[in-house]
Amino acid sequence: MAKDGSIKRLAKEWTLMGSLTASGLPAAIYALQNSLLQISYRNLDSLTFSMLNQTKIFFTALFTYIILRQRQSIQQTGALFLLIMAAVLLSIGEGTSKASSTGDPEQILFYGIVPVLVASVLSGLASALCQWASQVKKHSSYLMTVEMSIVGSLCLLASTSKSPDGEAIRRHGFFYGWTPLTLIPVVANAVGGILVGLVTSLAGGVRKGFVIVSALLVTAMLQFLFEGKPPSVYCLVALPLVI
Repeated sequence: MAKDGSIKRLAKEWTLMGSLTASGLPAAIYALQNSLLQISYRNLDSLTFSMLNQTKIFFTALFTYIILRQRQSIQQTGALFLLIMAAVLLSIGEGTSKASSTGDPEQILFYGIVPVLVASVLSGLASALCQWASQVKKHSSYLMTVEMSIVGSLCLLASTSKSPDGEAIRRHGFFYGWTPLTLIPVVANAVGGILVGLVTSLAGGVRKGFVIVSALLVTAMLQFLFEGKPPSVYCLVALPLVI
């Protein structure tokens, strides 16, 4: 922002109400979404989680139509239908295959599948709101990233007063359990937030979603390399559908 000379102009134009309208609501939604994703991480393998998480593309398309009246082509509608088929297949397969090994299918369903699907709904809504702020309100994507980071951090800090994680932080300290490797997802998410803001404003939320599906192949490869765990039959059938 300093490089392109927009800081002074944005400082003069900035208002609290405008900031809350453009960035506050999506930030609060993303904060809740991230909390749900953390719950789901613990109960699903990384590839299944990543594929179910892509259902946010469907909900992004739904909310961009509701908010922006942006229609999808026949090809895009067909692709979204394949995505929902894959999500249903994974949900059924994950429950049955996990049930035999863990003996607790309800744990997988209510603490793995349901949280990630609810998070996908929230992600679709927030993505559509961000696209509205970027394309209709012409809100700077860099400024939006800063505002959303601040509001999201405040929401998460407020949630620590009652949550189990907040109790753990008070007991052990904020950086308890951190290692140098912890910085990798932190930095990657920070850089990704800026890139996602730019892509959303230039290409829209649905196209952004279709592009990042390529990360599924990377997830499958890394899961096998680090965990030695090959994808299940349900994952192998669902993966090409999602792609």
